[in-house]
Amino acid sequence: MSFLFGGRPQLSSAEKIAAAETEVEMVSDMFNRLSQSCTKKCIPPEYREADLNKGESVCLDRCVSKFFEVNLKVSEKMQGESAQKGAGGGAMGGFGM
Repeated sequence: MSFLFGGRPQLSSAEKIAAAETEVEMVSDMFNRLSQSCTKKCIPPEYREADLNKGESVCLDRCVSKFFEVNLKVSEKMQGESAQKGAGGGAMGGFGM
């Protein structure tokens, strides 16, 4: 009953495991999208050399940086909107009645 007094409710072991699994899936998905997007943008389909050249390396570095920057901005925006919806719920529980 700690949630009644402002504390966070304690999660069970199963809930903690489920949350960790969800987080791993989200991180894996983000990594896969990042890899696909930046590889498609920066590395030509026909390889001329075994190693990345300078242009490909710089392109990948910038692409990854921009990807994380946009991801962070989107995350902050979504958290802000979620906080506004939570704070603007009103006395009727946010159901608009």
